[in-house]
Amino acid sequence: MHPYVHCSTIHNSQDSKQPKCPLTDERLKMWHIYTMEYYSTIKKNQTMPLAATWMHLEILILSEVNQKEKDKYTLISVICRIQNMI
Repeated sequence: MHPYVHCSTIHNSQDSKQPKCPLTDERLKMWHIYTMEYYSTIKKNQTMPLAATWMHLEILILSEVNQKEKDKYTLISVICRIQNMI
């Protein structure tokens, strides 16, 4: 077997065994960016643009939480309908 093919096959099989959550990665990247912005605004003494950025982040996080709750209750209602049909 060609070494590149073998390495690529092993690499692909390792990827499938370890699922990755893109939402968590994106959230960590955003958190890092906003933390760096926080320190730079403290240094420059400009707090109003930072406050607007943090408010935007809070809205995104809350909407993500709300969507998870909506999905959970949608799934529960579907399960209940299926059980009622049986």
